[in-house]
Amino acid sequence: MTKPSLPELLHAAVTAVGGTERPGQVAMAEAVEEAIDGGSHLLVQAGTGTGKSLGYLVPALAHGERVVVATATLALQRQLVERDLPRTVDALHPQLRRRPEFAMLKGRSNYLCLHRLHEGVPQDEEEGLFDQFEAAAPTSKLGQDLLRMRDWADETETGDRDDLTPGVSDRAWAQVSVSSRECLGASKCAYGAECFAETARERAKLSDVVVTNHALLAIDAIEGAPVLPQHEVLIVDEAHELVSRVTGVATGELTPGQVNRAVRRAAKLVNEKAADQLQTASEGFERLMELALPGRLEEIPEDLGYALMALRDACRTVISAIGSTRDKSVQDEDAVRKQALASVESVHDVAERITNGSEWDVVWYERHEPRGGAAYRPSGASLRVAPMSVSGLLREKLFTDRSVVLTSATLKLGGDFNGVGASLGLAPEGTEGDDVPQWKGVDVGSPFDYRKQGILYVAKHLARPARDGDRGDMLDELTELIQAAGGRTLGLFSSMRAAQLAAEELRSRIPEYPILLQGEETLGELIKNFAADPQTCLFGTLSLWQGVDVPGPSCQLVVMDKIPFPRPDDPLMSARQKAVEEAGGNGFMAVAATHAALLMAQGAGRLVRASGDRGVVAVLDQRLATARYGSYLKASLPDFWVTTDRNQVRKSLAAIDAKARQNEGAEQAEGD
Repeated sequence: MTKPSLPELLHAAVTAVGGTERPGQVAMAEAVEEAIDGGSHLLVQAGTGTGKSLGYLVPALAHGERVVVATATLALQRQLVERDLPRTVDALHPQLRRRPEFAMLKGRSNYLCLHRLHEGVPQDEEEGLFDQFEAAAPTSKLGQDLLRMRDWADETETGDRDDLTPGVSDRAWAQVSVSSRECLGASKCAYGAECFAETARERAKLSDVVVTNHALLAIDAIEGAPVLPQHEVLIVDEAHELVSRVTGVATGELTPGQVNRAVRRAAKLVNEKAADQLQTASEGFERLMELALPGRLEEIPEDLGYALMALRDACRTVISAIGSTRDKSVQDEDAVRKQALASVESVHDVAERITNGSEWDVVWYERHEPRGGAAYRPSGASLRVAPMSVSGLLREKLFTDRSVVLTSATLKLGGDFNGVGASLGLAPEGTEGDDVPQWKGVDVGSPFDYRKQGILYVAKHLARPARDGDRGDMLDELTELIQAAGGRTLGLFSSMRAAQLAAEELRSRIPEYPILLQGEETLGELIKNFAADPQTCLFGTLSLWQGVDVPGPSCQLVVMDKIPFPRPDDPLMSARQKAVEEAGGNGFMAVAATHAALLMAQGAGRLVRASGDRGVVAVLDQRLATARYGSYLKASLPDFWVTTDRNQVRKSLAAIDAKARQNEGAEQAEGD
């Protein structure tokens, strides 16, 4: 039997999901097939609506070797595993004469730990273990969540946190999960045979397609101990997020609270001398952190250097001591020891990394305001260390021994792929050399007609935004635009403070248009409520720039308050900028402008999500029209019709609003 052709397979898959083939999707599938067959690498930009999941899944499944697909967001992982893969496999099965298996794999702490659930959490302050179900009042939110998870443990097949609905707080989940360092290991654990994390790994080993996330991909690359099964093809979706996710995994942090926890956990397992040494080092570190001022440490101050060396050496002593003592009076001692070791080792590793002082690392102090809710964080200071760049790491670990396809709606910045390529450790496209990974960039376009569907409006008449300056003129402009649009506005702000100020001001100016603010509800709830009522507006910051998918009349105006350059006092970004300048490059364009271009491209992508969508992206920052770098930023955005005419844009918004109201009226009449 002849092997079915790619067009035949793609046609079968698209038909199965109830879609229609698009030229961009066909071009993408062909480019992916060529890269996989040739063992080379591909950066492919596929606009919203291209159907990129099938554009890479079909050629990957047809190839027949194991494929890992890494995504940034939970929503896309779910879409792949629950919708795209089952339908695609069913559609291709008759033609491929085999049924490819697929599985989801995440980091260990994403799975319920049966040992923790049944035996309790090793407790810091008391002897033995702590039964979290007894200690948490059943009437408290924590108690209710824990009881619900105990019931869920008997029903769930995966133990995956994301399958628990409604979800629980980070604090509640921490009671029933372990990190890979805290895990006893399947062979030593009484529950090893039923372990959800081990089951997920075993399933992944037997699968043709493994769906994972960027963080696990980064851990697999950085830590040397393979977490992912051997694979011949790696597909990175939402690839514009990869560098920041890998940087996050490669970033170390030390806080007084974390060090105190390590002291408490280790104290009952080691001799008095070792415990005292760690306690003393911890107190010295805590005293310094009380005085810490936020900002980069280009050189480690002498007193901090001594405090970190004391911490490192004390941790070393404790690690050796824990390894050579047994205490039968401690209930479930292995779990207690493993948790204590994990805490002490993580403190040791960060203290040693900063003490060793690599020229490739950036070290800084950060101060936190207290924060409640799911992402609870007490106030105080932390000491952080991150790699200046992850490009070398990615070049070495990502692009060897496999074919890599990176895809996103935003990879082509300022007109080419070289900016994103450089951040991934790739030499400019077409560079020849023995150790140079060969790659090509392909833009397969978008099925949308951006020139007809959208307007890019730059408010050139506004005053140039000053950092933390009063922007009364911007608020006036925003008010008028929302009124012209009849609500229907997604407000993307460069800081949470700016979003809060705007929401506060506009709620009193135009109370007829409800304004939702990020942080006042969960993101999912906010987006649901925004989509449900066309008059409602949604304001927020970073996660809204890339996390909102609301096609239709509820989102017809996307406003950016200003160009989202990194803050000038961002230690990591400013260090990266300085490094580029010292190497003779243009630090501002390579770091700040690239960062802004990527975010603006993502933000502008919120407007047109379907072929019937119409609307305006309004940038309330004159620099997009007046500064030299404006053309680079505009070249990174969809090809909208561009204007600086305020009256024209108000007329267009009013016309779009009138049309939407007419359609809503017609739908209502039909319903009646």
